[in-house]
Amino acid sequence: MAKFEQKLTELLRPAVEETGKSLLGIEYLSAGNNSVLRLFIDHENGINVDDCAEVSRQVGALLDVEDPISSEYSLEVSSPGVDRPLFELAHYQEVIGETVNLKLSMPLNGRRKFKGPLVAIENDTLIVEVDGIDYELAFSNIVKANLVAKF
Repeated sequence: MAKFEQKLTELLRPAVEETGKSLLGIEYLSAGNNSVLRLFIDHENGINVDDCAEVSRQVGALLDVEDPISSEYSLEVSSPGVDRPLFELAHYQEVIGETVNLKLSMPLNGRRKFKGPLVAIENDTLIVEVDGIDYELAFSNIVKANLVAKF
């Protein structure tokens, strides 16, 4: 996770938790006046549109006061959905044995994208099987990851 996103997460997590929800993670997509700050929230009973609106109001008020983003942006609050994004090592622990989609910041063996079952986690290294080969991927090298939905 980028330092900026980490700082935003630390700032926003208490505000989200005040609503009784948990903050899974955030994405900040910088695109000039079309930038987006996306929060992924969860709750043991699931998330509905009212939950997203409540968190949006709570977080929006905090962002107005703290003003951590100097440019214009849109705030989006979302449930994780079926293709649940993975942000923290603990999120990966919960989906061992499931198929994941990973994108690396630095290529490994000439590739940056990996899709396959998450076989295991050893320390800060994820072991993902792709086409019958186990790849050891450093958690610190992952820039984006999500669970692949089963249908």
